[in-house]
Amino acid sequence: MNIPLPYLTPVVPELILSLVASGLLLVELFTRRKALMGYVSLATAGLTLYVLPMSQGETFGGMFISDNYSTYFKLIFLINVILIVLVSLKYMAKTDTDYGEYYSLVLFSTVGMMLMASAKNLIVLYLGLELMALSTYILTGINRHDVKSNEAALKYFLLGAFSSALLLFGMSLLYGITASTDIYQIASFLKVGEVTPVLLVSIIFVIVAFAFKIAAAPFHMWAPDVYEGAPTAVAAFLSVGPKAAGFAVIGRVFYIAFGSVQTDWTAVFIGISILTMAVGNILAIVQVNIKRMLAYSSIAHAGYALLGVIAGTSEGLSAMMVYLLIYAFMNIGAFAIVILLDNGEEISQYAGLAKSHPVAAAMMLVFMFSLTGIPPTAGFIGKFNLFVAVVHAGYTWLVIIAVLFSVISAFYYLRVIMNMYMRPATHEASITSSPSLWLALIVTVVAVLAIGILPSIVLTGSSLCWQ
Repeated sequence: MNIPLPYLTPVVPELILSLVASGLLLVELFTRRKALMGYVSLATAGLTLYVLPMSQGETFGGMFISDNYSTYFKLIFLINVILIVLVSLKYMAKTDTDYGEYYSLVLFSTVGMMLMASAKNLIVLYLGLELMALSTYILTGINRHDVKSNEAALKYFLLGAFSSALLLFGMSLLYGITASTDIYQIASFLKVGEVTPVLLVSIIFVIVAFAFKIAAAPFHMWAPDVYEGAPTAVAAFLSVGPKAAGFAVIGRVFYIAFGSVQTDWTAVFIGISILTMAVGNILAIVQVNIKRMLAYSSIAHAGYALLGVIAGTSEGLSAMMVYLLIYAFMNIGAFAIVILLDNGEEISQYAGLAKSHPVAAAMMLVFMFSLTGIPPTAGFIGKFNLFVAVVHAGYTWLVIIAVLFSVISAFYYLRVIMNMYMRPATHEASITSSPSLWLALIVTVVAVLAIGILPSIVLTGSSLCWQ
């Protein structure tokens, strides 16, 4: 079947990334300059960002849609790629994991995320999810000589395969009820049909599957081990991309396909959100490894972002989208500081950092303040915007619970700051000097502070992305 070229316009960003990712696999056979492949990946992400606004429309028989909503999430995915490649150029070589396929897998995984964000059909959604998942499994275990990395990859694969099976089962039940895999046709059928036990079971299976992808409790058990075992650059990539992709799908599927049964799934998400905030914030307190702490922090932030979905309004969904963009900058920035320090995985190793490396300590302070939600950082704007949307939706009591958990989170974030500024150094801290890593840190710090001071940068356009 010949597809006319104009019909490919909506999928041009995905085609660019796929072609370059495939080409990089071949280039590796002829060059040992792995950094060159990183620079090509950067250029590809930049080119994709350029063509992204011009790729609007539907294709493949209406199974794929590129609209403002998907474009916003694709922006997050591409920012994630650019920042991760910048922090990886020196780090992967230093840790002897500088394999050429690393950059190909990052791009392939991003293509999967973009397919998920643009999926108008459950089949395309599943294809994108599996492309993303298989790539991230390999990325997690890419340090093939490290037992922790191998263990993390195996756990991630087994639990991920189980969640994919649950998603398929839920989708098959949904197809049996509606005789369609098109999200909008499913919505039309459910508007006139009655809520049956089978429908509720299918919704629960879908919720469980995507709760796993966003690391929401009680389906979060993979995150701490994977974040700790995976290379730090990969952990940073996993903390943003797959989480944002999961929320992109949740927004489109639950607001459109399951829009007529919103009352039923909202109750489930409320329970998951509260449990996620509790598990993430409480268990983070006892962590001594900063990567595990950031893993539980990531779990807690998934609970906060779910509040936007629970609101059930366009304002709530827009607030969730803004929150994920802000989260990308502050979380990747925090992981970048961990990479910057040669031995920076234990929180105790940050003692006295403000004296030995004041710039690095100041940057980490900004990221910790932002993750806590302290003004004038972007994290405060993200939480405030989210909480206001949820209050407007009538869930004031839920916001009070979220604020209480935010207060708890201050303990483990400020503990890092206390170690840097109030405790004497126990050893001489050394850092990895890398221009690309410093560039990523500068970009993230500037973004966190700029959004915190001028929130209109991200708030103005987000409300237009959901129509």
